[in-house]
Amino acid sequence: MTDTSSAPSRTGRAGKGLKIERIFTTPGVHPYDEVTWERRDVVQTNWKSGETIFEQRGVEFPDFWSLNASTIVTTKYFRGALGTPAREQSLKQLIDRVVLTYVKAGKEHGYFATEQDAEIFEHELTWALLHQVFSFNSPVWFNVGTKSPQQVSACFILSVDDSMDSILNWYKEEGFIFKGGSGAGLNLSRIRSSKELLSSGGTASGPVSFMRGADASAGTIKSGGATRRAAKMVVLDVDHPDIEEFIETKAREEDKIRALRDAGFDMDLGGKDITSVQYQNANNSVRVSDEFMRAVEEGKEFGLRARGTGEVIETVDARELFNKLNQAAWECADPGVQYDDTINAWHTNPETGRITASNPCSEYMSLDNSSCNLASLNLLKFLREDDTFDAATFQKVVELVITAMDISICFADFPTEAIGKTTVDYRQLGIGYANLGALLMATGHGYESEGGRSLAASITSLLTGAAYKRSAELAGIVGPYAGYARNAEAHKRVMRKHQAANDQVRTLDSMDGDIHRYATKAWAQVIELGEKNGYRNAQASVLAPTGTIGFMMDCDTTGIEPDFSLVKFKKLVGGGSMQIVNNTIPRALKKLGYLEEQIEAIVEYIAEHGHVVDAPGLKQEHYEVFDCAMGKRAITPMGHVRMMAACQPFLSGAISKTVNLPESATIEDIAEVHLEGWKLGLKALAVYRDNCKVGQPLSDAKAEKKDAAQDAPVEKVVEYRPIRKRMPKRRNSQTTSFAVGGAEGYLTASSYDDGELGEIFLKFGKQGSTLAGMMDAFSIAISVALQYGVPLDTYVEKFTNMRFEPAGMTDDPDVRMAQSIMDYVFRRLALDHLDFETRSFMGIHSADERARQLETGSYAEPTNESDEDLEGELESFSQSAAPAAKKSQPEPAAEDQSGSGAADARKVSPEIHSSAELMERFQGKAADAPICMTCGTKMRPAGSCYVCEGCGSTSGCS
Repeated sequence: MTDTSSAPSRTGRAGKGLKIERIFTTPGVHPYDEVTWERRDVVQTNWKSGETIFEQRGVEFPDFWSLNASTIVTTKYFRGALGTPAREQSLKQLIDRVVLTYVKAGKEHGYFATEQDAEIFEHELTWALLHQVFSFNSPVWFNVGTKSPQQVSACFILSVDDSMDSILNWYKEEGFIFKGGSGAGLNLSRIRSSKELLSSGGTASGPVSFMRGADASAGTIKSGGATRRAAKMVVLDVDHPDIEEFIETKAREEDKIRALRDAGFDMDLGGKDITSVQYQNANNSVRVSDEFMRAVEEGKEFGLRARGTGEVIETVDARELFNKLNQAAWECADPGVQYDDTINAWHTNPETGRITASNPCSEYMSLDNSSCNLASLNLLKFLREDDTFDAATFQKVVELVITAMDISICFADFPTEAIGKTTVDYRQLGIGYANLGALLMATGHGYESEGGRSLAASITSLLTGAAYKRSAELAGIVGPYAGYARNAEAHKRVMRKHQAANDQVRTLDSMDGDIHRYATKAWAQVIELGEKNGYRNAQASVLAPTGTIGFMMDCDTTGIEPDFSLVKFKKLVGGGSMQIVNNTIPRALKKLGYLEEQIEAIVEYIAEHGHVVDAPGLKQEHYEVFDCAMGKRAITPMGHVRMMAACQPFLSGAISKTVNLPESATIEDIAEVHLEGWKLGLKALAVYRDNCKVGQPLSDAKAEKKDAAQDAPVEKVVEYRPIRKRMPKRRNSQTTSFAVGGAEGYLTASSYDDGELGEIFLKFGKQGSTLAGMMDAFSIAISVALQYGVPLDTYVEKFTNMRFEPAGMTDDPDVRMAQSIMDYVFRRLALDHLDFETRSFMGIHSADERARQLETGSYAEPTNESDEDLEGELESFSQSAAPAAKKSQPEPAAEDQSGSGAADARKVSPEIHSSAELMERFQGKAADAPICMTCGTKMRPAGSCYVCEGCGSTSGCS
């Protein structure tokens, strides 16, 4: 590690220090004294093996932090040996370790005007972290304030030249970066191709051959000393003579994986045999130019150039090469695409050098041998109770956080001297946000809608505008970055490009209009202050995956992503688990104008089905608000691309995001995504077609089932016929009068002596002979089927939610809304004749049960002490989502004020351990995601990586 903390300022102190404004805190009151603390036991097990993988008891957290957040922070970020006094055991210790280090460095380097400003900075930073308003990236929590090197950056870009010394040095540098818990990327295009000669007269090996050694190194070194695999990116220019070999590298390995899997080897991600396959530890990307993309459009030839001389040594058909790229991405999701000319058109330091590569998740793009530390804001924390966005507070928090991030460069250590020098000289930062998808849903905006994109664009513009405003202010106090002078005109040009893009945003409602006004003012100040002071930072913003830190902030969604699913898996303090309908759904329904009874019915339907299609009373034009990454109404590929395009002009870097396509997607569909990404001005793009990779769960189970079916002996076929059980001559009957949407009727239900339903008859008031005859025929058909043994719950499942007129309000307190008379009749029959567990699974409850749920958190009557404990836990969960607000604090998107936020909480099967597995139950098919190598839980997407809900492990960058 290279220590830069003692390096003198290149520019010297230019001002008198920052005046820090209070945002959340109260003078004379420490943030820790405003919350209620509790002790918890954190015990993690691998659910497959039953092995305890982590145990620390009596850890201290605020009572409003979820079990998941406290578990992930305890296991990932608490430092010190377990079982010793040195081990951290309170969130206070963790936050103090980090915040006090930042405050100390800020004082030493002249960032604060007075001691009082330093204290306010300390309290505001502490309050924001304590209340999950934002989080630094994982390396800060791993390293800051410890005896380890103070590595604060999650993202690194390396460089490699066409020499053996440089290639071997690349291996070494990557190893140190992985050891520190970070990821790295680089461009291999300087290395001669296998079609060029060495100075000795032999033929060069080419960059793909050297990728093997780096891949093996990445697979061996555990990132951060933990079980997370290393994260790395390998980029090759589209005009490199070995580009076809590079494009097809991972697709060929995927063929090998399939062959080995079919031969019985364990080829799942983390499987014992997957290590025999090469190139699996890196994301690959092709760096395409505008020249190449125009050649693709026009069907022209494209030249591949020698690395040393730049002369064309081979000509290829551009469309054919582009199709090979799309074919490989279709087969195995690699390589991704980076748009070189777009990236460098927004480059603030072109006089220093071009941007040639990115970090592993493609959001950080800057100079070679540089690094970037990240932080992300939780957008839902700025949504007030009246569903307005607190843009003023958002801007203040951005300025606070960007100040802390810049201070961290003053004391940070770096893995190499070259990276340390570039980072100190250019001070690249990456502020971003999480929970965009949840914010859009809570405010009634569809992810694929114009309004959703306008809101996202306005927020992103304000984010970067506020960051650069503070950067210019800091430049007036502690000086601009060292490389600013030679790049001043280019930097100011990029600032004007951001401002011009902000002027192009067309707002559609009062929410995005208000945010956009703040952004417009911020960009005007950026230009004015920048002309006067310059800028402290070469880069300011990116949109990162926010995997582990998203869980730390109890976010529903990561980065720029939409919500993963409408129904979530939730662990309970003290053991147990439940499924919960996304807390933002009731809030969104209330925002859209639905009444409490309608909201309750819709939430119950979602809890049962996992989607909103045909939900009772929900208007079809509102379906788009609830579209998710997975499920029956999954967001379209171009919906993802257009959202990225809306936000990209307001980011210094790029966006970590994968565009998901269904398994049925064609190569042409992927080509369209890549072309549109270029036309819409994206900097990078990765695609993933469902089930395109073998390394996923259940592959062995499927193979075993297939083998078992083939080996099964032929058995004698025995035909079974149902026997009709006729009703007795005298039977018990119950007649119910009802009204649905103003139409009146009567339902007569007759039972056997044991109470089992065996016959129904329906009569309607004011009906004609035709309708009466049809109802008689329908009643007889249902009755005969019941007597032949067709289960009532089958009919309930088929006929509830059937929609036709008359429909609407009923006079039955147990069934307040009905989609049709059939919907009402079979809900009534379910309530009268089905057991609680069966109908509860279908989301059908009586008025008394719904009232009980609002009071206790459970529909069922408590039968013993453990059930009462669970109900108390559910109640505490519903109360813990939002801490008590004070003054002008931004309100979290709490569990809903409509009273239905917990109506969806119910126990789940012990076989379900994550939201991804919950979605498998709703969809009836396996989710295409890897299994966590730490705890065995099904992971879910986060940007271009995967993250585990159980323990916070990620498959790539943090």
